Amino acid sequence: MSKATTQQATEQFESLFVAPARNVGALNLDYTEKLVAAQFDAVRALTDMGLAQARGWLDVRDADSLKSVVASQQKASQDMGERLRGDAEKIMSLSQEYAQKSQKLAEDGVKAATTATK
Repeated sequence: MSKATTQQATEQFESLFVAPARNVGALNLDYTEKLVAAQFDAVRALTDMGLAQARGWLDVRDADSLKSVVASQQKASQDMGERLRGDAEKIMSLSQEYAQKSQKLAEDGVKAATTATK
């Protein structure tokens, strides 16, 4: 096998297997990073809301403060529901983006393989 043939085989291997694998790995890493960041952000926000509510209950001393805490609890429940809905939409958006990019990588891989075999 000549040096040119070896070089050509190496380049084909790189373009057909190594580069697509690297691209898929980069896509997976990027998606995982965004997903984990969204999850940490959601957990942090919900934890802060829960702790704020717990602090509110510690301040109950009479009927008026109890009314205030209960009203605050209802508002916090609404806020938490909105937050969870927003987080779910964000994760769905990330998943859709990931699926689209994965499909594009797969299509590009098929095109590259088809072109290389001609």
